[in-house]
Amino acid sequence: MIALREIDRDNFYDVIKLSVTDDQKEFVASNLFSLAQAKAYPECICLAIYHDEVLVGFMMYCIDHEDQEYWIYRLMIDAKNQSKGFGKAAMEQLIDRIKEDPRHRMIYISFEPANIGARHLYEQLGFQADGRVIDGEVVYKLEY
Repeated sequence: MIALREIDRDNFYDVIKLSVTDDQKEFVASNLFSLAQAKAYPECICLAIYHDEVLVGFMMYCIDHEDQEYWIYRLMIDAKNQSKGFGKAAMEQLIDRIKEDPRHRMIYISFEPANIGARHLYEQLGFQADGRVIDGEVVYKLEY
């Protein structure tokens, strides 16, 4: 069972210790950077991903300041917990959470073009390329 939880004093240090595999590090910012970014950009919501009571990952989303649309800025699953379906389950929960906001009908996400695993996951979830490239990342959208 996957649960999305707030990051607080009880899990902060464990969240910043999470890490992807060495060959994935070029694709995702560190959780420490993301938490610092969320401090400067208070619209960003950071969540810890748990499987049962085990911390397995991190995600961050927000309503983007510029376009006023939902963006999923980060998704990472710790190296030792990858390929178990946790990322997909966490994304499904987050998408359901975002869909509860009746003012929006779109979710955006972007990723490095070389990150084939991310592309595969996001396409499985129904995201489609929207034709944009921002800061070297391809942008995908999910309309609902």
